[in-house]
Amino acid sequence: MKQQLQDMAQSCMNGAESGSMTFPQIVQTLIAAGFDGYLVDFRQGSITYYLPDGDLVQLKAAQVGHPIAEQFDVEVVRQAIRDAQRRVAGYTYGGFCKAVTGAGCAGYLVSFPGKRVLYFGRTAETHTEFFPGSK
Repeated sequence: MKQQLQDMAQSCMNGAESGSMTFPQIVQTLIAAGFDGYLVDFRQGSITYYLPDGDLVQLKAAQVGHPIAEQFDVEVVRQAIRDAQRRVAGYTYGGFCKAVTGAGCAGYLVSFPGKRVLYFGRTAETHTEFFPGSK
């Protein structure tokens, strides 16, 4: 079972990085597999997928390739989110990561039960983004 969950998480991470899966598709897939949410840590270069029973799957993610900006610019983070939601021409997950880390985002926590994503900066500033249509 653990290997199946790890394979599912890896498939979703690869789908995000390659552009073959959208955020809603990833969320649906992970919920169907039993996950509760996940944490993207840009500083560590990892993604941790959580199960309700406390078990987890941790994967190494692609490094962003530049330092995370010191100041958290919520407007730039919001714009990157909107671009992702609209799948603007030229959108890539790698480009999204570059934009948000350039705006001081150190990572983000996705909560499926809470239907939201909490973006956080190096100084613990935050921005909460609700799943479209959930609020």
